[in-house]
Amino acid sequence: MTTVRLGKTEITVNKNGFGALPIQRITKSEAVYLLHKAFDGGINFYDTARAYTDSEEKLGEAFDGRRDRIRISSKTGARTAEDFWKDLEVTLRNLKTDHLDIYQFHNPSFCPKPGDESGLYDAALEAKKKGMILHIGITNHRLNIAREAIESGLYETLQFPFCYLSGEQEQELLEGCRRQDMGFLSMKALSGGLITNAAAAYAFQAQYPETLPLWGIQRESELDQFLSFIQNPPVMDEELSAVIEKDRRELQGDFCRGCGYCMPCPAGIEINNCARMSLLLRRAPSKAHLTPEWQEKMKKIEDCRHCGSCKQKCPYGLDTPELLKRNYEDYKKVLSGETKL
Repeated sequence: MTTVRLGKTEITVNKNGFGALPIQRITKSEAVYLLHKAFDGGINFYDTARAYTDSEEKLGEAFDGRRDRIRISSKTGARTAEDFWKDLEVTLRNLKTDHLDIYQFHNPSFCPKPGDESGLYDAALEAKKKGMILHIGITNHRLNIAREAIESGLYETLQFPFCYLSGEQEQELLEGCRRQDMGFLSMKALSGGLITNAAAAYAFQAQYPETLPLWGIQRESELDQFLSFIQNPPVMDEELSAVIEKDRRELQGDFCRGCGYCMPCPAGIEINNCARMSLLLRRAPSKAHLTPEWQEKMKKIEDCRHCGSCKQKCPYGLDTPELLKRNYEDYKKVLSGETKL
């Protein structure tokens, strides 16, 4: 069994992490069955968040009585110390535990530090002293925030998008984590569903002993693939290398990471979500993004001025206006029923 050491946390787990965002889309009984099968198959790291509706509750139901045999990370989107404590209390109650192995600031627009106005880092330190959390981590989609978190020396783990569609900038983040002995959690290891060859995705991650890929799992067939990798881990060969090269040619410049560098939009378009709506509809509960409110947000794409501002600011070189257009067309087809999810 291949294991990963998450830096200075000294947490060592199987190299297949269970990303628990997609289990929002299935019933509690289905989720418990899936989680029990994952546990019995050897997966012992589970990542969730307060923002993932009932994901925490489903994990709590599944692992009540087994808590000491797994590692759990969750996240808070709080921007004040008061909300931090509220989130932590709810999370611990949902998970039926008295502590989290890793508690992460969830994609903040700034890097929380001791003594800042938010009070977030100070609250996390206090929670750590009380034993409510064991390690402090941060997740992000913004390269500058991730770099600042690494350089600060304040964090024990970083969760950032990392897959075989990533580029030199993400590789630099990984190098920074190595220097700081920080654990590295590979968010969107399947690129939000764009990568369909799980063996190739695993073989890529296997080249980096310090990365823990978090596979977003909601179906038993998906889980079975990753469980098979525990006993028979895919190894990079000519066939998988060819798959990766083909996907890189077709997809590398073609998906939104949701980093938000392009914001604000002069036309009021919520680009960082609208430009990846096709993925959101398929990887998170679709109903949440088909509401009248979201229909209005997507309709704002019609107001695009083609000013080029978003395209100029995108660190990944995306043709953002074209991406918005394609996502909007797909969205309308989903709404009309022409496209089934």
